[in-house]
Parts: sequence; structure tokens; C-alpha cells
Amino acid sequence: MAKTVQERSAKAAQKRIVVQEEELRLRVRPGTRQALTDLMEWSGINEQGEAMTLMIHHLHALGAAHCQPLLEPPRHNVQISENVAREFRNKSLLAIQKDPGDEIVEP
Repeated sequence: MAKTVQERSAKAAQKRIVVQEEELRLRVRPGTRQALTDLMEWSGINEQGEAMTLMIHHLHALGAAHCQPLLEPPRHNVQISENVAREFRNKSLLAIQKDPGDEIVEP
């Protein structure tokens, strides 16, 4: 006699407990989703979970020193031009003049 859906689900749940399997959830934006899709296509992987598991294990195999450059988030270098700084200062001074009582602190 074939097992019912409930019996199969219970057996799968028990197996997950035995092997200490955890579900990890990940919310991503379209660019990240496209990057994962590309990686899966390039390597011929059809399941997202398999692709992410392989990436984690391969990164881990690189070791602490070699995986760090791949795990550093990109940082934006913001440089404020003199024109923008001057405009900000002028508008700040105007705002202070309109609301007296604030003091000007020169850097």
C-alpha cells in the first residue's frame, strides 16, 4: 500500500531533524536574482538551493584570507566638491539668519 502525503511529510520532517537540516531564507532584489540566475545558467545548475550551497562550500574552502575580498561589500566613495560645500554653507547661513538664536560654529 502506498504511503499517504502525511506519512511522507512526517518521514521527511523526521529526516530533517536527524540530519540537523535548517531552512535559510533570503530576500533579494532583481539584480541579485539575475546574478544568481546567470551563475546557475553558466554552471548548468537547476536548483537555487544547490547553487547557493555550492557557493558557500567553495568560498569556505578558500579559507579566511582568500575569501575576504569576495565577501567585502562594495563601498561608495563620496567626495563633496567645493561648489556643493559652498552652496550648503550659504544656504545654512540663510536658514540661520531667518531663525535667529542659532549660533554659527566654524570648523
